Amino acid sequence: MSIRRKDTLGGRAAVVGIGATEFSKDSGRSELKLAVEAVHAALDDAGLSPADVDGLVTFTMDTSPEITVAQAAGIGELSFFSRVHYGGGAACATVQQAALAVATGLADVVVCYRAFNERSGRRFGSGVQRREPSAEGAALGWNLPSGLLTPASWAAMAAQRYLYAYGLTPEAFGHAAVTSRKYAARNPAAYFHRRPITLADHAASRWIVEPLRLLDCCQETDGGQALVVTGLERARELARPPAVITAAAQGAGRAQEQMTSFYRDDLTGLPEMGVVARQLWRTSGLAPADIDVAILYDHFTPFVLMQLEEFGFCAPGEAADFLAGETLPLNTHGGQLGEAYLHGMNGIAEAVRQIRGTSVNQLPGAARTLVTAGAGVPTSGLILGADG
Repeated sequence: MSIRRKDTLGGRAAVVGIGATEFSKDSGRSELKLAVEAVHAALDDAGLSPADVDGLVTFTMDTSPEITVAQAAGIGELSFFSRVHYGGGAACATVQQAALAVATGLADVVVCYRAFNERSGRRFGSGVQRREPSAEGAALGWNLPSGLLTPASWAAMAAQRYLYAYGLTPEAFGHAAVTSRKYAARNPAAYFHRRPITLADHAASRWIVEPLRLLDCCQETDGGQALVVTGLERARELARPPAVITAAAQGAGRAQEQMTSFYRDDLTGLPEMGVVARQLWRTSGLAPADIDVAILYDHFTPFVLMQLEEFGFCAPGEAADFLAGETLPLNTHGGQLGEAYLHGMNGIAEAVRQIRGTSVNQLPGAARTLVTAGAGVPTSGLILGADG
């Protein structure tokens, strides 16, 4: 891939299986057990067995390494195993790496997975604790002494600047929260099933870090999600309609840090997502108007607005009005605000369901879905499409 020209990965691989555990606040079992359950569920969905798998991809910050998951899941020899850095920014990149392995013949069937007890165990929202010394960690040393200790506090800095630059109030973020919870309310798998919210509910929720309220921040979840990727020709032989990987990209911007890129010239956008957007549009030959459903990473609502702007769905500063117009089906599973916080992997699964026509909030005739990974960090994205 190059940030200056079209790549050739698109159309050579597909997602053929999706599987998840239940989403809860206390799973009652190990993260390894969650991973294995999700892997088996995804393979069952694809009509494949552990013996078919020869590749595994996961995230860093994961307690269940590829080799251990292979042993526990009954998978035999592996010819490809990999993990991607930067937390939620890795989600779509796991599928990209799986597709790269399949397209180049390094593996035939690759499973991507993410599993954690993020609510009952280690909570990412608790902030930086017991971090090993590193060059990357040194950057945080500039922000932690001033009290910026959690992801919400880091996101709040960019959110405040966004509001100031465009003359908006915190209520601008409410439409993103209401939209995700609307779809979650119809989704039996979502933690907030049957619990929609209104703009008034959003405005009345307590402050977490101004200008972010409680309903601007995603939940914390225990659970696992897995995806199966194989070559398009083999995918066509399986029972489920393939979700073709039309384009896949990673992106990091200039002066990039993890959530604390405060020394950029402008804090009102997400340059790393701009890199991803340009590559996805360039490689796929598509444009925003061609997308039927968007699954945008919604750990914090302000970054949903910024992503819409980076991808060109609307002009800078206009995303709140764009969302209010409901012209683009968004996060039809309920997102991480409403369904579960699985670092975006459950969003990829929803994109597959939309292509298959099996979502509980199905858009009739959905043929092209856009999926993004974590915003504010080095990140990734996908366009999935129907075969043919």
